[in-house]
Amino acid sequence: MRMSLAQRVLLTWLFTLLFLIMLVLKLDEKAPWNWFLIFIPVWIFDTILLVMLIVKMAGRCKSGFDPRNGSQNMKKKVWYLIAMLLKLAFCLALCAKLQRFTSIKLAYVFIPLWALLLGGMVELGYNIFYVRRD
Repeated sequence: MRMSLAQRVLLTWLFTLLFLIMLVLKLDEKAPWNWFLIFIPVWIFDTILLVMLIVKMAGRCKSGFDPRNGSQNMKKKVWYLIAMLLKLAFCLALCAKLQRFTSIKLAYVFIPLWALLLGGMVELGYNIFYVRRD
C-alpha cells in the first residue's frame, strides 16, 4: 500500500491542525486536558510513520529482493527510525515536564531534540557535500 504525495500532505496537515487546535485550547485554559492528551495527534501521526517505515525495512527480508544500493537505503531508513524515536523521547519528556510528573531540568528535556537537530545537520551536510566516486 503506497500513499500518494497528496494523501501524505493531507494527512500531515490534518494531524498538525488537530494538534494546534488542541494546543491553543489548552493554552487558553478552555480545556483542562492532560498534556499527554494534547499530543495524541502527534503520536498517532508518528505511529503511522513508524509503521510505514518498519514495513519498508521489513520488505528487505522478502525473497527476491534486489540488494543493489541497499546498504545506503538501509542506513537512511535506520537514521529515520532513530530520528522518530528521538522525537518521541522529546515529546514524552516535554509532556512529563509540563504535567509536572517529573522535576527534571528543562535543559535535559531538550537533549533528544538537540540530538535530532544535530543528526539532521550532519545528514544535510553529508547529502550536500558527498561526492560519489564511481
